[in-house]
Amino acid sequence: MLVIPVLDLLDGVVVRGVGGRRDEYRPVESVLTQSARPLDVARAFRDRLSLTTLYVADLDGILRQRPNADVYQQLVDDGFELWIDAGVRSLSDANHLLSAGAAKVVVGLETVPDARLLATLVAEFGTPRIVFSLDLQAGRPMLGHSDWPETSPLGIAQNVVSLGLTQLIVLDLASVGEQRGPSTIALCESIRRIAPEVRLITGGGVRNADDLPLLQAAGIDGVLLATALHNGKIGRPEVDALARGSLQSPVSFAP
Repeated sequence: MLVIPVLDLLDGVVVRGVGGRRDEYRPVESVLTQSARPLDVARAFRDRLSLTTLYVADLDGILRQRPNADVYQQLVDDGFELWIDAGVRSLSDANHLLSAGAAKVVVGLETVPDARLLATLVAEFGTPRIVFSLDLQAGRPMLGHSDWPETSPLGIAQNVVSLGLTQLIVLDLASVGEQRGPSTIALCESIRRIAPEVRLITGGGVRNADDLPLLQAAGIDGVLLATALHNGKIGRPEVDALARGSLQSPVSFAP
């Protein structure tokens, strides 16, 4: 299972996401580094955990439509592979992210206007470079002003898969940073049943290594992590074990 560290960017620095309450986000405090500068945090993920693929949640882009293109360039120049969510609302937005060095553009339900844009993006850039994020808040789709034929989480996932998308993130913002355990497992299992071929990644709520076998058992291919890395509850041994496919279920589950 792939581990993808998250860089939540706000005002150009890395912040700690908590429950999707963005007005409460503050510069990250980490056992990996004393800095909140994006390049320093990214290098800590690489030097301490040997992780070089990063998920960049650019809140300056998502909330203010002012993406941190200079930060992307620094990270790409330093050798990182970036999956970037900067609030894609148009074909032009996605094109700018790819030009700025994104290996994959993450198109979030929160900002994408409708399924038609997703179909256009797939046709223009191909399925390897487009990832859809099923953004949830306490299990409810973050539709914003989006226009979708189906509005349930599973219905949206079915619609996305029917458009040819092969990479899907299931992200519940209400669980991010709260350390209450993963909240998307049941939904991921349902998506896996209807789309066994899709690359399925989830995020939100992972507390420690005991949660990771639960994700593996649900058929999830990757996990977005931030808090559990920054507080040291998931470290190099667990990351290496996941990469080898040798992480074992714990004897007892710690709630």
